[in-house]
Amino acid sequence: MDASQGGDGRAGIDAALVRRLIAAQFPQWRDLPIRPVPVDGWDNRTYRLGDDMTVRLPTAAGYVPAVEKENTWLPRLAPHLPVPVPPVLALGRPGEGYPHPWSVRGWLDGETATAPDRIADLSAFAVDLGRFVLALQAVDPAGGPGAGAHSFHRGTPPAYYDAETRAALAAVGDLVDTERAAAVWDAALSADFAGPPVWFHGDLAGGNLLVSGGRLCAVLDFGTSGTGDPACDLVIAWTLFSADSRAAFRRTVGQNPATWARARGWALWKALISVVRFRTANPPLAAEHARVIGEVLDDAAQR
Repeated sequence: MDASQGGDGRAGIDAALVRRLIAAQFPQWRDLPIRPVPVDGWDNRTYRLGDDMTVRLPTAAGYVPAVEKENTWLPRLAPHLPVPVPPVLALGRPGEGYPHPWSVRGWLDGETATAPDRIADLSAFAVDLGRFVLALQAVDPAGGPGAGAHSFHRGTPPAYYDAETRAALAAVGDLVDTERAAAVWDAALSADFAGPPVWFHGDLAGGNLLVSGGRLCAVLDFGTSGTGDPACDLVIAWTLFSADSRAAFRRTVGQNPATWARARGWALWKALISVVRFRTANPPLAAEHARVIGEVLDDAAQR
């Protein structure tokens, strides 16, 4: 779920393997150039196939359920959404020494929303993203994949990560106000989801949002999507937005106070474990996650 720049060959996957898989299973594309994308994800390795396609390969067994899920549901979700999502073109089989299914997708132009200067108006962007969230929630959830292991428990109660969160609270030291953070976490656990299940994306983050002309133009990576509690899709309120843009996002998506309490819990969990993970290896990144925690705590104090 974290975006990273990786060299060719990460997780045993390289351009030569992709070339062999394409030649064996989709020979109509065997002569197209294959090259890694400049900014890769973590759950999958992605390669450009010619100018108009990508090849996407899971890096570990835990990410395999997303392949069939996305291939089944992206074409069904796409007509209901206000911006494009990756077009599914083909499903690949294990082969050539690679043990997992994989997919071929259509290429979507745009830059990731990881740099603020790519977004012309952050409040307008927040409104566009809020409308995407609402459109996704409005899709009929019947038959959709209920939240669970395939979504890394996004869409389930945040209590699944209770032990991990409390261990992180004990380990973050003076980087975080742990007393206030524990109170926010307890509030999230107490805010039960009472509504019917709805569709959620599960990983709305800058690296999965494409920008063109300063506006939201596509949403990527539905690997953690499913049907259940949509609170996890509100986390971006603190990771990308602030002040006016956060208010614009909040006004657009609505949601009840209990959903926002659980959303704060999801944001807190992820930021806490990231602070612990990076505090020694990458102090600036740990500080950024600590900033997110501060934003969450301040937001909770205003409610």
